[in-house]
Amino acid sequence: MTINLKLNPSQRLYYLLIGLIGLLLVGLGAGAYGINQLLTSHAAQLTSLKAKNLALSQEQLSLVKAKKEVNTYNSLLKITQTVVPEDKDQAEAVREIVNIAAKNGVNLEAINFPASTLGTTGSSSAAASSGVATPAASASPGSASASSKASKLSQLLPVKNIPGVYDLLITVQSNPNRPVAYNSFISFLSDLEHNRRTAQISTITLQPDTNNRSLLSFTLTLNEYIKP
Repeated sequence: MTINLKLNPSQRLYYLLIGLIGLLLVGLGAGAYGINQLLTSHAAQLTSLKAKNLALSQEQLSLVKAKKEVNTYNSLLKITQTVVPEDKDQAEAVREIVNIAAKNGVNLEAINFPASTLGTTGSSSAAASSGVATPAASASPGSASASSKASKLSQLLPVKNIPGVYDLLITVQSNPNRPVAYNSFISFLSDLEHNRRTAQISTITLQPDTNNRSLLSFTLTLNEYIKP
């Protein structure tokens, strides 16, 4: 028996087409896989670029905000330097208090400062300038060799929670022999509170006159804030 293995042209064409279709399917699969990998890679790169762009945008916003804050705080610094004295010029403080007292018809007996560990120069000069008595402070040995910074900080107390700002206590006592009217006393207080060296009054002690209850004597404790 003889078997004929020859294929006719139509069969050859059929198998050829089947082979081509298989190759196309394999090519399409490989192409789809490659494209998918490429898209995944580009997507990762795009995500990374977006993240970097977002980070740069945040940094830019932070920089703009920081510049605004610098401008804002620079203005506040200038205001602070204007409002808060940089020195504890006692003579000037006494002069201002005495002028305010004279303006309101208030007679003062004494303006006292805390005792200095560097000597009595400041208090003596203040008393000499104003003619108002101040208590003597004991001189400290070696004050001649004290540093400039120590001299600036003498008599000062650091203000809590405000670094670099110090408080100088000033005690103002009226003349008990020449009591002041209540309205004049109130005006005196108001002018003190509007003065940059004596803007805060921490304590007030009043003593009504025994002969005239509308008159009074007083003792004040003022806080002079300084940023040396």
